[in-house]
Amino acid sequence: MPIRINNRDARRLWLDAQGLATPPVGEPDILPIVRKLGFVQLDTIRVVSRAHHHIIWSRNQHYREPMLNRLLAEERGLFEHFTHDASVLPMEFYPMWQRQFRRLKTKRERSKYFSSVPGAAEREAIRKRIADEGPLSTHAFDTKVEERGKMWARPPHKLALDYMWYAGELATSHRVNFNKYYDLSERVIPADLLAHDQADQTQIDWLCGAALDRLGFATPGEIQRFWEAVDAAEVKTWLGRAGPLVEPVEVQAADGSWSNGFAPADIGRRLAAIDPPTSRLRILNPFDPVIRDRARLKRLFGFEYRVEMFVPAAKREWGYYVYPLLEGDRFVGRMEVKGDRASGTLNVLAFWPEPGVKWSASRWKKLDAELARFARLADARTVTWVCARPAAAG
Repeated sequence: MPIRINNRDARRLWLDAQGLATPPVGEPDILPIVRKLGFVQLDTIRVVSRAHHHIIWSRNQHYREPMLNRLLAEERGLFEHFTHDASVLPMEFYPMWQRQFRRLKTKRERSKYFSSVPGAAEREAIRKRIADEGPLSTHAFDTKVEERGKMWARPPHKLALDYMWYAGELATSHRVNFNKYYDLSERVIPADLLAHDQADQTQIDWLCGAALDRLGFATPGEIQRFWEAVDAAEVKTWLGRAGPLVEPVEVQAADGSWSNGFAPADIGRRLAAIDPPTSRLRILNPFDPVIRDRARLKRLFGFEYRVEMFVPAAKREWGYYVYPLLEGDRFVGRMEVKGDRASGTLNVLAFWPEPGVKWSASRWKKLDAELARFARLADARTVTWVCARPAAAG
């Protein structure tokens, strides 16, 4: 019989697997955080702090923005590539990412975006410049867009750099003001990892197992979407032959319904060891891994959320960049916050409590403390409520 996981335990397992069950304190050792998560998504938008910084800060409040690039560029503890989006991953995962280079190279060759990618000779000329001059960003090249007016039109040099980066021929050396610098992979990736060739099936096994381990329990679709480095058929095949590595489970949703899934073989031990998460209130990023899979989020927490920064303002239900508020294992609200680094102010633009959640004085005190900590991440000294601040419930 499948192991049954009630909704409360399911929420707690998921938060524990994603590093949100314990207080975000201690020495800011970044690599174990990224390793536990599997990867951290990168994003260009900076409203308070860019998503990758915020995601790590949510797991350790002593994290500060320069630390990630130092780990990527100087210590070479991370490499950058594409999961479901641009992300950083632990460098030790590199041998298990070889098939992803091949998959994305093939995918890009078939896409309209890369239909006009420069040929081998032009790409070799770019490679030679990087070999001779060192890491270069797109700003070091001056080719122009050939077909103006087309969506996603890019200059030839940008197409070539992206193509070689997706294929693993170039690697991210470092970033300056979030601008990516490309270098030869052999000058970025340690030689032993670059030469460590793993069979394709070994990589699939690792990717599926590592995804399930970090999810705690999952449907086949959730395993597939975790890295976006295997397809649905490969996940199905892996589950069919994983044998003692997985356990069938039934998981209860927030609405009381049950659904089938799979869990790691040690799910019994995990359930026996699960503790209530910290009661601390956290401001989470819209791209936090706990938020990213909206269907899983709604199923487990009953929390409906969507990213609206690309929705026309008149059609937004909430706001441009809205932060979910997590307290313990429950989402208690959401708010729109914007940092003004020039004035050193964190501005609260809007606040929405979740239906049925009573905002007592103690809950407001928790939010004020978290806002003060969040302000420090953005080098802000003051928190200002631009919108009306609701009164505490009696």
